[in-house]
Amino acid sequence: MTWTDDIPEAALKYLEASRLDEVECLIPDLPGIARGKAVPAAKWEKQTHFHLPNSIFFQTITGDWGEAAGPGGFTEPDMILRPDLGTATAAPWASDGTLQVIHDAFDQKGDPVGYSPRNVLKRVVALYEAQGWTPVVAPEMEFYLVGRNVDPAKPIEPMMGRTGRPAAGRQAYSMTAVDDYGPVIDDIYEFAEVQGFEIDGITQEGGAGQLEINLRHGDPVKLADEVFYFKRLIREAALRHDCFATFMAKPISGEPGSAMHIHHSVIDDEGRNIFTGKGGGETDAFFHFIGGLQEHMPSVIGVMAPYVNSFRRYVKDYAAPINLEWGRDNRTTGIRIPISDPAARRIENRLAGMDCNPYLAIAASLACGYLGLVNKIAPDKRYKGEAYDAEPDIPQSPYEAMELFDAATEMHGVLGAEFARVFSIVKRAEYSEFLQVISPWEREHLLLNV
Repeated sequence: MTWTDDIPEAALKYLEASRLDEVECLIPDLPGIARGKAVPAAKWEKQTHFHLPNSIFFQTITGDWGEAAGPGGFTEPDMILRPDLGTATAAPWASDGTLQVIHDAFDQKGDPVGYSPRNVLKRVVALYEAQGWTPVVAPEMEFYLVGRNVDPAKPIEPMMGRTGRPAAGRQAYSMTAVDDYGPVIDDIYEFAEVQGFEIDGITQEGGAGQLEINLRHGDPVKLADEVFYFKRLIREAALRHDCFATFMAKPISGEPGSAMHIHHSVIDDEGRNIFTGKGGGETDAFFHFIGGLQEHMPSVIGVMAPYVNSFRRYVKDYAAPINLEWGRDNRTTGIRIPISDPAARRIENRLAGMDCNPYLAIAASLACGYLGLVNKIAPDKRYKGEAYDAEPDIPQSPYEAMELFDAATEMHGVLGAEFARVFSIVKRAEYSEFLQVISPWEREHLLLNV
């Protein structure tokens, strides 16, 4: 099996202990769902690629389709999907030996498919590299463990803890609260170790059954791969213990939303953090990156907050930003500068929801910073105090967000025009689907009162 020479050490160890039965050939679609094929191991060893129709990128979150095929019509031509063996990892919850491998999408001419989320992120990283820069990110993942919900008409409730009581809210950083879901967390740790992923820490957040996992900083594509894998890993761990893991931005009324905070730094070709000068102070590049986030983030909120539910998170005093102010060690601002040594100076984007596609959210955030760096955009004055008192300055609905996205031609040039076209069509189709559904609130308050 010569292909095993190119897979990570953790995957090799898994194969030493488990007979390989199946390989899952995966590709993330626009919502971040794992699409692909399960292939018997014997066939996998003989193949160099496989095919899927390009229409997988035109699907909405409901499984419907956006009319994004272009002038050629909805003919669903095949893409060529080639494995990135460096992403090979175990599926430790599977009953038989199973590897997962993420694939990259190419058209039949051999060119990267422009609306494939992983290709979008690679495109942005390449723009940094062309300037002699290496972007570094560190995602923080917030999510809820909730009771099984098989009836969408019923509200989501916190999971039942080992005490026999539902998980309690407003217990941020409580170790007792973390212990309440100990068996689920034990499986998360076990799965992550088998898959070769390093967890920087797990904490209880402010919501009932809400946890946060911090990942080590590193290459943006690699970290996006890990978030993509982690979502599946966490869901599988939860199912083992009769609960669901949800990455909805706002799953429970009255509880805080779930974010995917993204920490950024940029390294030059000599390995130095460009946000820090020779004397340890902050550089122009540091401020320009912030300026780029402030100027361009409104146009990509639709990428970082991709669903109607996403906008329920941006509520004053509910642990989510409502504007693009920046501050030092200030968790009420949309852009936070954490405490750090000069060499580790970084900028935290707190806008993205955990319901985002990690490839696209990281790409969009890096794209904002990139435009700030190359255009030397100056930021607003640092905000002092509670930023919830400042005026909101981000779009408040998917429609408003997509209006800003469609008008952002400079951003399209960074993310790719073909991605911008397809993303807009699919998101508008999703919003139209949502508007066709009558909510319980409407039935309760409008049925007999209007």
